[in-house]
Amino acid sequence: MAEYDLAIIGGGLNGVSVARDAAGRGLRVVLFEQGDLGAAASSATPRLIHGDLAALERGRLLRVRSALAERDMWLRTAPHLVRPARFVIPEHSDERPPWLLRSGLLLYDRLARRAGLPASQTIDITHHPVGNALKRPFGTAFEYSDCMVEDSRLVITIGVDAAERGAEICTGARCVRAERADVWRLIVIDRGHRRAIMARALASASGAWTASVMETVLRVTPPRLNTYRLSQIVVRRLFDTETVYVFQNHDRRLIFASPYQQDFTLIGTVGQAFKGDPAVVSMAASDVAYLCGAANRYFREQIDASDVVRTISGANAVLEPAKPGTMCDGATMFHHRRGMAPLLTMFGGDATTARLRAERAVSRLTPFYPMSPRWTARSPLPGGDFNWVRLDAEVDAACERWRFLSEAEARRLVAA
Repeated sequence: MAEYDLAIIGGGLNGVSVARDAAGRGLRVVLFEQGDLGAAASSATPRLIHGDLAALERGRLLRVRSALAERDMWLRTAPHLVRPARFVIPEHSDERPPWLLRSGLLLYDRLARRAGLPASQTIDITHHPVGNALKRPFGTAFEYSDCMVEDSRLVITIGVDAAERGAEICTGARCVRAERADVWRLIVIDRGHRRAIMARALASASGAWTASVMETVLRVTPPRLNTYRLSQIVVRRLFDTETVYVFQNHDRRLIFASPYQQDFTLIGTVGQAFKGDPAVVSMAASDVAYLCGAANRYFREQIDASDVVRTISGANAVLEPAKPGTMCDGATMFHHRRGMAPLLTMFGGDATTARLRAERAVSRLTPFYPMSPRWTARSPLPGGDFNWVRLDAEVDAACERWRFLSEAEARRLVAA
């Protein structure tokens, strides 16, 4: 008899989201992660929860509306990790015309429920604080609302919630073999000890390792996959506001420059095809130069490779054919044959729609055993049981309760 209803390979954002959803529906869940939770691509994201303006430009209105609904859901359920921000797109004479930007943001507002977030507007940055860091030729900009997220903390908090709901989360545990019959028999090396477990279903959420896991562990033929590397750079802080700048580059990519850890600026993202070991992903010098050049088109203070204090890179798998601009599209594949235990394969995707992908993936298993209804859109993550507009009040309450904390320390604790 199977010990678990669902076993999961991979402890990134997809894996822990599936574990949380399934455990909350009453399934017996175990998750195996060969390293630590969120240690790969899930902690190398652009740190944005947004509707994706690039997808809007490609005419994918349903995807944008769905992502914006998820953005509002994260504000309700994780207000300590997801915070609203104003995003500013300076008008550039060589790029998209102003009427296109303005009409696009009006449509963006219509697709969003906004959850109390301010609507988009046109601003004169010659008389606005956001213009202080920019070169003088830029006079007009377009401002709108989206959110930022602590990506690695989000993964860990989802994993904590999954464990509190009964999931067994095993880090430092690598699945080395899987035998498929009417149930799955998995052989796992768990912190040096060999372990065999039985599960009624298996979900592979191994990210950039998807193809190798399917070939060597699951022994099934993988689909045609590409692996892409997403990279960002960290430089000293280039502006004083809490605004996120959105820059139009000459190749029509949108580059984001956002506040990072109080004293720094995060600039990204650039995507390139990647070949090699996903455990060793490094940023190419050409990508560093690309992001520096994109920032230098707008910021008054110029930067180059010597100003980069850190690079952040992660790799993930996408279905062929794919281009860097479609990196945020995730895929869930369901493999089932009569008399054989079901297999789910998840890869790709972004932080914004991770909960929805997991909910849909777990729902594919409802014909195999009964489970509770969908629930994750309504239940807050641990520490997130307050309204997002009360974040400052939560910080004040922490300072009052623990008087030895400074305001900055209390804010850090509440936001983690």
